[in-house]
Amino acid sequence: MVEIKTDKALQEMRVTGRVVAEALAAVRAEAAPGVTLRELDRVARDVLAAAGAASPFLDYRPDWAPVPFPAVMCASVNDAIVHGIPGDHRLADGDLVSIDCGAILGGWAGDAAISFTVGRARPADTRLIDTAYAALEAGIGAAVVGNRIGDIAHAIGRVCRGAGYGIPDGFGGHGVGRTMHEDPGVPNEGRPGRGMPLRHGMVIAIEPMLIGGGGDDHYTARDGWTIRTMDGSRAAHTEHTVAITDDGPRILTAL
Repeated sequence: MVEIKTDKALQEMRVTGRVVAEALAAVRAEAAPGVTLRELDRVARDVLAAAGAASPFLDYRPDWAPVPFPAVMCASVNDAIVHGIPGDHRLADGDLVSIDCGAILGGWAGDAAISFTVGRARPADTRLIDTAYAALEAGIGAAVVGNRIGDIAHAIGRVCRGAGYGIPDGFGGHGVGRTMHEDPGVPNEGRPGRGMPLRHGMVIAIEPMLIGGGGDDHYTARDGWTIRTMDGSRAAHTEHTVAITDDGPRILTAL
């Protein structure tokens, strides 16, 4: 079931979304060669704690997961697409990093992700990351009353495929509300004019995931969580929680 939020609820969700944005900004500011992913997770924890927010990631365990997730953010480096566990890996110059973080505050969830390069960027990585943000922007642009979920999916997929990148099947956006993952699903590829109609008060996470090598194949690493590209190419992941309103899409997880 898709919950239609009141305008008051959307205002409250914006407060939660800002905490997510602040956590991501703080993590990015601290990311540098030699810093461990576990240290970055501590940065995110501190931001959530200062805001009085809980984490929807910590101890989250869907049916397919062998163990609960042990951190408040996902840190996916280079060929990791999503769900990377922050551990003792030390960042190196040129690493491509995707950070996915969420918060729960006042009974409402928020969820967002960023991708960036640590230190000197490879031109290919810069193009990949820029395309991921362009796909996110296109998806948000299609998130208007009267459109359908398929219009968002088509907008994202057109940008990704047009740039020659792969899209991992089975992963995409989702509804956001009292919990981090709710209906409806929001694929990263699809046919326009299909799927659920978009209504004022719907809140969804739009999150493109791109595989640099152009293929769609991926696998789950031995930790049971991290999703990696099958061809070893690099990946990028971007995400915002977005409210559908009569005045156009409203990004709830912007600074």
